[in-house]
Parts: sequence; C-alpha cells; structure tokens
Amino acid sequence: MVPSLRAGDAEPALLHIDGLSIDVIADDGAVPLIEQVSLTIRPGEVFGLVGESGCGKSLTALSILRLLPQPPLRISAKSICFENQDLIQVDSRALRRLRGSRIAMVFQEPMTSLNPTFSIGWQLTEALRLHTDLHEGALHARAAEMLHHVGIGAAEQRLKQYPHELSGGLRQRVMIAMALLCNPRLLIADEPTTALDVTIQRQILNLIGRLRREFDMAVLLVSHDLAVIAEYADRVAVMYAGRIVEEGTAAALFIHPRHPYTAGLLAARPRLTGKRGEIATIPGTVPSPRDRTPGCRFAARCTTVTACCRSEVPALLPLDSGAVACWNPMR
Repeated sequence: MVPSLRAGDAEPALLHIDGLSIDVIADDGAVPLIEQVSLTIRPGEVFGLVGESGCGKSLTALSILRLLPQPPLRISAKSICFENQDLIQVDSRALRRLRGSRIAMVFQEPMTSLNPTFSIGWQLTEALRLHTDLHEGALHARAAEMLHHVGIGAAEQRLKQYPHELSGGLRQRVMIAMALLCNPRLLIADEPTTALDVTIQRQILNLIGRLRREFDMAVLLVSHDLAVIAEYADRVAVMYAGRIVEEGTAAALFIHPRHPYTAGLLAARPRLTGKRGEIATIPGTVPSPRDRTPGCRFAARCTTVTACCRSEVPALLPLDSGAVACWNPMR
C-alpha cells in the first residue's frame, strides 16, 4: 500500500483507495480480477490510470461509485475514502446523492450511455432534478448554459434533439455537460475518446482540461493511450494484470520508468522521428485472470526476471519520487 500522503506533502487526499480487490464468483470458485489496488487522487489534479486492455482500469474506476454488479462480482477494500467519507460503508441512498453531484463519470461510448428515447434536454434536466431544487425554468437555463460551456452551439435546438441526431463528438460533449451539471469535485473519465477520430479526441481532452481548471475539480483519466496520459495527467499509475506496478508524476515516469512493463510500453510507442523500422513490442500477452502465475504477474514477459520474481509478488513500495512493484527496478 502506498500512503495517501508522502513525506513533505501538505495537501490531503480527495480520494484514497486502500487495498481494493475484485473477484468474479464462478462455479469453481473465486477468480481474482483486481488485486490490492491502492491509489490517491488529490484535489484539482489529473490522475492518469494507464495499461493494456484487460488490466483492470475500468473495473477500478467503476468500483469507486459501486457500479459493478454484486454478484457475480465480489468487491472488498480496506476503504474507498472520498472527502473523508468511506464509500464502502455508505448506504445506497447516500451513494445516490454522491453520484452525479460530488463524483461524476463519463463513459467510453456515449451512444450507449444516453437514453435513445429521451431528448437531450430531458436527460440533462433529469440530473438536475435529482440533485437540486431548481424550478423548471431554471433547469432548462442551466442545461443550456452547460451545453455552451462544453462548446455546443445552438443550445435551444440541441436540447430538443435525440442522441441519434448528434455526432459522436457532440454526444460525448453532452455526456461531459451532464457530468458537470452539479459541479462535482471528482470527474471519472473512462476512456472518454475511444470511439472518436483523432481530431475530435484532442478537442474532447482539451475540453476536459479546460473545464477541470474552470470548475476546480480533480479528474481520474483512464486510458490505454500513453500519449494522452503523458500530455494531460499530473500523476500516473500503471496497471498490469489487476495490479498497480508503478506510480509517480507524469514527468518523472515518462522520462525515467522504473518498472520493465512501463519501459516496454514507452518503447512500443510509434515515433515520427529517428530511424525507420519495426516498432518495439512486449513479447507475450497479458495473462487472463485464470492464468495468472505465482509471483510477479509480468514475470513471463520480463527480460530481467529472476527466481524471486516467479515465486513472490513484489509490493508497491516508495522509490525516488514515486513507487514501483518490482524486485529488479530499472536504474
């Protein structure tokens, strides 16, 4: 476990996850998906959670608001503390008050997140009805104002339209507007640009960055795209096979990675400069939850593996300006 504050830090955590584990209950027993994940997000920062598909990033994000079905999943943690309130312990009514008001979420695919049978205006004002006492006229005005904030013109017309009448980029902007209606303290953005083309991706990410500053909120940015994390995140946690293997500031981690997996991801990035040739790859694939071996989960793909790596799971321990879970961290 990494402590919520490092030596010299003065700012308290906005969100601190301590020892999160998620299992799926199968006929032949429990299969671990997430194992002992701990992370801290401070007020106003962008915290990047990065890793290959299937590493557990989205499960971690969804668990914060308890949006995962139990059963078939089993979720346990020492605590998930948000503003000094343990989200594991709160009842369903208190959790509903937090969702969309203090903590909001933007999902990967806006077309499946928006209800196709209701207008954009109805869906925006519904969120306000749940969390505010605004009268009908004020609800409509607030919804139009938020569309303007996220760069959607002709707000009155857009409020009357349905999701299928909007482009993918506009639908994602609507989802961001909906998430920010109640001025949340934390925005969880789970792969918010996955279904969008490159130009629209940058627009959406720039929008999230601008709104983060305007609304003074923290952002948990979940992505498999290292370039996105490098550009927009203040601090980063790297996940592999259900565990966090490295954590630190974006500046330090991308310049001097300490875990072989992080270094492999960075080496595999396409580059526009330098010699032409094959792009570097990490041999093998992420093991499925049923195929995880004892010891370090990355051992089968690591070039510096030792006997200890194959038998004991390394703890995530402080190192330099961050933390790393490796028996042989890179120098």
